[in-house]
Amino acid sequence: MALSWNEIKDRALRFSKEWENTTNEEADAKPFLDAFFDVFGISRKKIGTFEHRVKKLSDADGYIDLLWKGTILVEMKSRGKNLDKAFQQAIDYTHGLKQNELPKYVLVCDFYYFRLYDTEEQTTLEFTLNNLVQNIQSFGYLLGYQKKTYKEQDPANIKAAELMGKLHDRLEEIGYEGHPLEVYLVRILFCLFAEDTTIFDKQQFQDFIENRTADDGSDLAGKIQELFQVLNTPKEKRFKNLDEQLNDFPYVNGKLFEEVLPSASFDTKMRLALLDCCYIDWSKISPAIFGSMFQSVMNPKERRNLGAHYTSESNILKLIKPLFLDELWTEFESIKGNKNKLPEFHKKISQLKFLDPACGCGNFLVITYRELRLLELEVLRATYKSGQGVLDIREIIWLDVDMMAGIEYEEFPARIAEVAMWLMDHQMNMMISNEFGQYFARLPLKKSARIIHGNALEVNWEEVIAKDKLSFIIGNPPFIGSKIMSQFQRNQIVKEFDNIQGCGVLDYVTGWYLKAAKYIQDTKIKVAFVSTNSIVQGEQTSILWGQMLNKYAIKIHFTHRTFRWSNEAKGNAAVYCVIIGFANFDTNDKRIFEYENIKGEAHEIKAKNINPYLIDAKDSFITKRTNPLCNVPKMYKGSQPTDGGYFLFTENEKNEFLLKEPKAINFIKPLISAHEFINGEKRYCLWLVNAEPSELKQMPHLLNRIEGVRSMRLKSTKQATVKWADQPTLFTENRQPKSKYILIPSHSSENRKYIPMGFMTENDILNNSCLSIPNATLYHFGILHSIMHLSWIKTTCGRIKSDFRYSNEIVYNNYAWPENPTEKQIKSIEEKAQNVLDVRASFPASSLADLYSPLTMPPALVKAHNELDKAVDAAYSKQTFSSEAKRMEFLFELYEKYTAGLFVKEKGNNGKKK
Repeated sequence: MALSWNEIKDRALRFSKEWENTTNEEADAKPFLDAFFDVFGISRKKIGTFEHRVKKLSDADGYIDLLWKGTILVEMKSRGKNLDKAFQQAIDYTHGLKQNELPKYVLVCDFYYFRLYDTEEQTTLEFTLNNLVQNIQSFGYLLGYQKKTYKEQDPANIKAAELMGKLHDRLEEIGYEGHPLEVYLVRILFCLFAEDTTIFDKQQFQDFIENRTADDGSDLAGKIQELFQVLNTPKEKRFKNLDEQLNDFPYVNGKLFEEVLPSASFDTKMRLALLDCCYIDWSKISPAIFGSMFQSVMNPKERRNLGAHYTSESNILKLIKPLFLDELWTEFESIKGNKNKLPEFHKKISQLKFLDPACGCGNFLVITYRELRLLELEVLRATYKSGQGVLDIREIIWLDVDMMAGIEYEEFPARIAEVAMWLMDHQMNMMISNEFGQYFARLPLKKSARIIHGNALEVNWEEVIAKDKLSFIIGNPPFIGSKIMSQFQRNQIVKEFDNIQGCGVLDYVTGWYLKAAKYIQDTKIKVAFVSTNSIVQGEQTSILWGQMLNKYAIKIHFTHRTFRWSNEAKGNAAVYCVIIGFANFDTNDKRIFEYENIKGEAHEIKAKNINPYLIDAKDSFITKRTNPLCNVPKMYKGSQPTDGGYFLFTENEKNEFLLKEPKAINFIKPLISAHEFINGEKRYCLWLVNAEPSELKQMPHLLNRIEGVRSMRLKSTKQATVKWADQPTLFTENRQPKSKYILIPSHSSENRKYIPMGFMTENDILNNSCLSIPNATLYHFGILHSIMHLSWIKTTCGRIKSDFRYSNEIVYNNYAWPENPTEKQIKSIEEKAQNVLDVRASFPASSLADLYSPLTMPPALVKAHNELDKAVDAAYSKQTFSSEAKRMEFLFELYEKYTAGLFVKEKGNNGKKK
């Protein structure tokens, strides 16, 4: 009786394991080949002979290592020998064979590499010993099976998702949509993977489509429906007269094929689209990147609204390694030689439970499960040396997919997550099968990851998994900023935060942080999320972390400071992220992963405490402050015209206007916005603060512009703007300094080493895109233009994408100026600050954007800033600041002193304390 393919696969794995160290042709070729044919239940003695003598073309005698006449010729070589020469030698032997003895196949092998040549098709298949099980059906002819013609398969990449996307779109076009479509596609996806990964026989699904359905696709839907029913039915319960090709499919279960779906409809193009999917080599796709692949299947608009960002494997590892994986590996290394402790450790990892409350297509869960299965494999290797003592590997594999749970807003990704978990489980089972020489496929599926389709901020997490069973919460909740959230999402956040003051500015991700904090109360559950760095910058920080730390006693255990998020998908989004790991208990093992380059790799720093700004310092909150913390001049926002453009001129517009209205020259002044200031461009505005009505009446073109302002304001939907229509000659917000002032752009690029700043006069009208510090000195300019102040800005300011958003209430008013600078230190800073201005002035043709570009910053300006930085550092401390992190630790300590009221403000203007 012929062996089943599952039995053959099991034998193939045992064969691969038994012969993995064999190398010598002379000593081992014959027993190796006897064992090889035994894999198929074939006695070599009955079908072939060793050392079959044959006349070569040279008329000399040759000896074929093994010949099964009419079927296969085998030539063996010692490991590492040239198989090209062996193949040519085998072909030479065929010239001495009779017609009926000529083999259909030639196999050359060095005990590790196999090269199988089809003499009729003139095709070659190459693989290694440890991949024999994946290629075992290529030897089906040994058992009398008709040879299949395997189409060349493309390696799987994003093309696979694009093909599935086309099938999705066509089904949707004909009206097959919603839940049935999503489940239907996930089932197709499973079948595609199954036939390339030994769950099904090789090309079994493809052959069924090609051989059992009409070219026009008219009966394809019915045949697929029949297949789904078969996959959901145990072998013993199937119809006795079931089509043989259908009956060969295994029983899958796992509820994947349980639901009865409406029948779809196919045509010729749709059938070809499905077959195109079959021709992809799905075994090359890691289930871990399902999410990024299937972006092309989802609606892009919905994807943006739902914040469906798919995180790369490297970023997932950044989260799970410090959260739990590093600790588990350390523990394993300490006990791997102790046979008594290994089972206890194995049991421990098998009982871990994970929840991803924004799981998408399951990337985090799949990678986590894979890493734990790899750890389990090492445990098994340490427990059972060389596979000894393992009677049935099903008994020693303790980890299963039901240790993973998730919540996902969209049904399609949720279902993909379930299938991805099964497929990763199968891949890991194959790895262990190879290791121990026993074939193990977990069919029928009995367990599954618990993936709930729902809104995570509405779902009770305890109904997904009880917190007394949960070990870790992981994931990357939606990246949706507060300004682009829907009203429903904003209401969710307000509700989650009990409508506390300021919660309306919070990003959507903060809801997951707070809900997790509530859920883990009085437990040992650890949490880690990837999120945009906005939650540890600007005004959001104190609102979110004030609740997390003060109300729910959360402690941060580790963090990756700002880095550039990347994924595997097309159109890789530029998002700047942090990873924060936290719990409801403290730890002495706190770690900060610092990035010198946000696009590069991190280095690890041990920390005593990690505060909400991800600094090794005490827990502090930088809240809005009306006046500066130190005794320095006050900062103001620029003026806002709210004029509909009627007050504003470009250079050409100003000149044209003055030709018509020359008397207006006294009322036109430079208007400085951040853009003009940094890029050296010119813009002007009408400044009518002190204009006499009698003068204005003499300028009809100017009056037309004033009327334009009045009309624009009257049409506004804002009542406050409408009121300003009564004063159409004025800016709606006038905060113009009456003296020389320092200008700081509200927004500037994070690529520059320094934020461009400068001194302006009272005649330079400051736009609301800038901030001013009237009555400031060179000392103030020097401190603000230093690397020390920039470190504070990077940590505390808000961001627009990655660019700095400077503010007076958060950044400037909370900045800790040098404690007690000496007159000598103040003078040194002033001299170095003036030198920076002088060097800048020596490049009159260059804008500040040119001067502070990382690529074009003049060496003289670099040197001037370095000297200024040294002078500022010296005013703060005698110590040298080796990194930005050290600067921030120092500044937070100083901030703590100042806010503790230990120092009294001194009269004067240098920001000193006494």
